[in-house]
Amino acid sequence: MTSSAMTNGHVIQTRALTKRYGDVRAVDGVNLEVRTGDVYGFLGANGSGKTTTVRMLLGLVLPTSGEAEVLGRPMPTARSSVLPRIGSLVEGPAAYPHLSGSANLALLDATGSDRRPRLERRNRIAISLEQVGLDPADRRPVRAYSQGMRQRLGLAAALMRRPTLLILDEPSNGLDPQGIHEIRALLLQLNSQGTTIFLSSHLLAEIEQMCTHVGVLRSGKLILQEHLDTLLQPTGLATVRTPDVAHCTSLLGGYVVSVDGDRLLVRAEDPARLNAYLVAEGVRVDEIGPHRRTLEQVVLEAEARA
Repeated sequence: MTSSAMTNGHVIQTRALTKRYGDVRAVDGVNLEVRTGDVYGFLGANGSGKTTTVRMLLGLVLPTSGEAEVLGRPMPTARSSVLPRIGSLVEGPAAYPHLSGSANLALLDATGSDRRPRLERRNRIAISLEQVGLDPADRRPVRAYSQGMRQRLGLAAALMRRPTLLILDEPSNGLDPQGIHEIRALLLQLNSQGTTIFLSSHLLAEIEQMCTHVGVLRSGKLILQEHLDTLLQPTGLATVRTPDVAHCTSLLGGYVVSVDGDRLLVRAEDPARLNAYLVAEGVRVDEIGPHRRTLEQVVLEAEARA
């Protein structure tokens, strides 16, 4: 792979990326394509190879074969120049338990090559903590943090240097619903400001609410990779809910695909026109609209084909 990937709009690109542990292929010939500005959801069950893939992208694990390019540079060869431009959270955040969150971030900041004035760096730490909902003035040691607070601290560390690319592995671990909502809003705000986000998760709802593109990993293989809007586009069917099921079924005949209680799935490209017809024929329509598959249905269908 050449350095032309970034000119083609890619921030992550892999070709036949493979990792074997003995006879086990944890990652099997994966071809990822993540473009500038994407919020890319990397889906898969626990044990599907997501974290191993993420670790290879970050140069933490060497691939058995294949290639990975991040921010236009080969990994892990260019790790020293690429990693300072990436914020990452992988497999739960690490921190010194006897130090406060601020002190942990100060130590992390000191390991980098950035030599800005001390006050500016301290302000940057405070801003990162506030972004994720932690108090910069909190002097409690991290050992007193809840799991959700530790997760927030890990995300603050990932954000501290204003990265071009965020690579996050299960960032919602340990967060309550309010925390998940807050982190989702923060990530979408960062994306709107130009940060590309690669989000590994097993939570379908999280991916469906946030992401522009989706990749699905199953047993180490990438079985689906597509724009989310394409996956969830209308199916050419309409859902009709009515108390007059028998009358509606009689009128529509072979256009009825299925009946479930008071809901009918009907072949119809124009739900508004269908509604007008049914009402004119005396059918009481409680609800009507285009039928769209859920992301869960899309993933299950892809797994069935794989």
